[in-house]
Amino acid sequence: MPDPNVLVSGETLIDFLPERPGPLSDVPSFARRPGGAPANVAVALARLEETPWFWTRLAEDPFGHFLAETLNERGVPERFVERDPAAQTTLAFVTHDETGDREFSFYRDGTADTRLEPGGVPDEALDAVEWVYVGGVMLATEPGRTATVDLAERARERDCEVVFDPNARPELWPDGGFEDAVAELLDVATVVKATPEDLAMAGFETEEPERLAAAVRDRGPHTVLLTLGGTGAYAHSEAEAPWGAGAASHRGYDVTVRDTTGAGDAFTAGALATFAAEDDRSDVSLSDVLAFANAVAARTTTEEGAMAALPDRDAAARLRDS
Repeated sequence: MPDPNVLVSGETLIDFLPERPGPLSDVPSFARRPGGAPANVAVALARLEETPWFWTRLAEDPFGHFLAETLNERGVPERFVERDPAAQTTLAFVTHDETGDREFSFYRDGTADTRLEPGGVPDEALDAVEWVYVGGVMLATEPGRTATVDLAERARERDCEVVFDPNARPELWPDGGFEDAVAELLDVATVVKATPEDLAMAGFETEEPERLAAAVRDRGPHTVLLTLGGTGAYAHSEAEAPWGAGAASHRGYDVTVRDTTGAGDAFTAGALATFAAEDDRSDVSLSDVLAFANAVAARTTTEEGAMAALPDRDAAARLRDS
């Protein structure tokens, strides 16, 4: 297998999914699932035959062993999977309403994923990839924030496309600071995947897709991918994008939704896999990117847990072409 062309960076954690909808205080039991947006993206890319490097940090506790086994079983290489004997694993308790929309309660004080330190991925590894993904959860704590910004800056210096997902989680920002953290990443990101809710928390004042994408592009990225829940997705790129200026929208697919946890991460992986599959970036079609990314995301919502229903490339293509 050739070396990966994509590097994913960030948290791996445990999601506890509720047995029924309702507030946390009313849920009697939960099911354990592997999670973390970057981990979901890394595993989804492996399923889509675009296996990435994955820079993460796992505890040496029982949950950490479970997560390490999960990544290994799902084909994620171990090269940049660090182990931390002095920390525990982040836990995220998920609650959702009857439509599948979620809220999170995090237990993440000094846990392993927060303890990534700058330099864990050497420059020569960045020289060998074209795509680097980073997410917003890592920006909530140190030293993980500095490590993430450092990685993105060095990747940009080496002409990598830096893909950033703000992934707003208000529970992680009780004292504010999210807007400044996102602004720091927008200075170096070239591609942003976000929801209007993410961007509202980051200080953007419109939810209209065309205007929102333009406002993000004004901050530096050349391409913006917006996921819009049940109404699909929208993309826009400027002329300086390798695939040129363009715009596209896709209404999504009609599936029976059981759990939306990880759907945005699946979308990101579908988009990244489509971008990375083109040897000539000028051949990228934003319409194709959205159609495939939405198919990956839609399939993921049909089962509980972010990784449980991740499709392979053929399954996503069948839904796309249906």
